[in-house]
Amino acid sequence: MKQHFSEIVTEVVKNFSLTKDDLVVDVGSNDGTLLKGFKQFGIKTLGVEPATNVALVAERDGIETLNDFFSAEVARKIIERNGHAKVIIGTNVFGHVNDLDNILQAVDSLLTDDGLFIIEVPYLVDLLSKTEFDTMYHEHLSYFSLKPLVTLFKTFNMTLFDVKRTPVHGGSIRCYVRRSPSKIENPVYELLVLEEDLKLNSLSTYLEFATRVRNIKLQLTSLLKRLKKEGNRIIGYGAAAKGNTLLNCCKIGTDILDCVVDNTPFKQGLYTPGMHIPVVSSGRIDKTFRDLPNYALVLAWNYLDEILEKERKYRELGGKFVVPIPEPRIVE
Repeated sequence: MKQHFSEIVTEVVKNFSLTKDDLVVDVGSNDGTLLKGFKQFGIKTLGVEPATNVALVAERDGIETLNDFFSAEVARKIIERNGHAKVIIGTNVFGHVNDLDNILQAVDSLLTDDGLFIIEVPYLVDLLSKTEFDTMYHEHLSYFSLKPLVTLFKTFNMTLFDVKRTPVHGGSIRCYVRRSPSKIENPVYELLVLEEDLKLNSLSTYLEFATRVRNIKLQLTSLLKRLKKEGNRIIGYGAAAKGNTLLNCCKIGTDILDCVVDNTPFKQGLYTPGMHIPVVSSGRIDKTFRDLPNYALVLAWNYLDEILEKERKYRELGGKFVVPIPEPRIVE
């Protein structure tokens, strides 16, 4: 994600000619990782983050952060204190918002006349084609395709003028929005045609998706039960939110998984919601010890490549990974 954010920063700074007098606001700024990249270019930044624990981390790292939910009222406070924003960014936050009208009212008031609004959201096309049902959980209120986003922004006299597909989080789209009028680039038209071809507005598309979800559930539970019956120790890898959808949907509990390992201190010592599996440090599988787990169920499969590289030693010792999406498989 650090590399991904760095690419966003470089692209925005170079392609949209930001200067040190411009302000960049990150909505849902988390620990300030994205904004650190802009600060390296000497650009003014402000994070808006409602989670107090990570907002404090950002502040300690020198990223000015407003500990609040982004809204029209918060936008007015920012204008009074920091001025208008040349760029407003929201990565993996737009789908969490219940009142999109309020958010866009806030963007409309905070953005300069020539400003840029960028959102990055998981793409419905990828979710459906790869059967990423586990990305559906309580924080995600919307699952976006491009067509309704075009309509939404048009309602606020804004134009979604460009779009880029990215592999992050199982497949996302990065949307570039300006005040109307703006020339619409070819990638926008291309994805609108793709969505039409894939029949995203047809109920049959989602019924077929549901059938594939049921098949994954049956295949995965059958595989894990067989491995457990053979005497293997199995753990979960990555206490990701999407993992809880998977665990609860498939009813995978402590009868299958001894624990879930995760390198996030905030999660260690707690339990997974619903199935109540203990979360422990990922250092557990970095070492050689007598009860080394034979298999690790990858709950954060969107970081599979990084996990396989990081856990090279575990794999050399004979450890294997069970990857559930887009279909259950074993990776050695």
